[in-house]
Amino acid sequence: MKPIDVSAESDLSRTRRARKMFRALQEQFPYAHCELDFTTPLELLVATILSAQTTDVGVNKVTPTLFARYPDAAAYAGADREELEELLRPTGFYRAKAKSVMTLGQALVERFDGQVPPRLEDLVTLPGVGRKTAFVVLGDAFGLPGLTVDTHFGRVVRRAGWTDLEDPVKVEHAIGEMFPRKEWTQLSHVLIFEGRRICHAKRPACGVCPIARWCPSYGAGETDPDKARKLLKFELAPGVTRPEGVPEPAAVL
Repeated sequence: MKPIDVSAESDLSRTRRARKMFRALQEQFPYAHCELDFTTPLELLVATILSAQTTDVGVNKVTPTLFARYPDAAAYAGADREELEELLRPTGFYRAKAKSVMTLGQALVERFDGQVPPRLEDLVTLPGVGRKTAFVVLGDAFGLPGLTVDTHFGRVVRRAGWTDLEDPVKVEHAIGEMFPRKEWTQLSHVLIFEGRRICHAKRPACGVCPIARWCPSYGAGETDPDKARKLLKFELAPGVTRPEGVPEPAAVL
């Protein structure tokens, strides 16, 4: 199979192709979701801040103890710095992260009565919270549409030929115009799953990619199905299996 040529593709054709790819990714990853463990908007906000420069699996190992010790914004605001740093040490950059969550707690107490605000305009004014983090919280804690343009999202949409933009905010707007708002959160989830599990940064597993037939970058990675399957990576704890009834990615047609 050869990669498709999208050099003369119209905006409408690109949108139609992108939607076909989205549907294929939904079929491949029907269980796609936020992989950070949380029960409240504050827990998700803190976990997302901690996920910088580390994996969600690593953050999930730390947060049960963290959330039990610091149940609300006031607890973070009044935390003992050294104790908090020690709890966050496994996540890396623990001094900076401890400072971030402490100042976050202070800002929430002083400006929002200790509650995480459900508005983008308010969230991005909080210490350590940019649009990416804000959209994670809006989409998964509040059920409000948002596009989480992280490293995986950006890599997949550029390889897929949906956009050639690099700036995350510009990517967000460009991709947002191609899909209904109600699909934005799930679109983010399946693209991130695709990027983490198949469309890797260094060596994508093209031979088992569910969107290969529509991808102009097909061939950038391993195209042999058997070899490609060996490249599959899942950001899950060792020994965790795929959800029941969900097959391994098949060879591309």
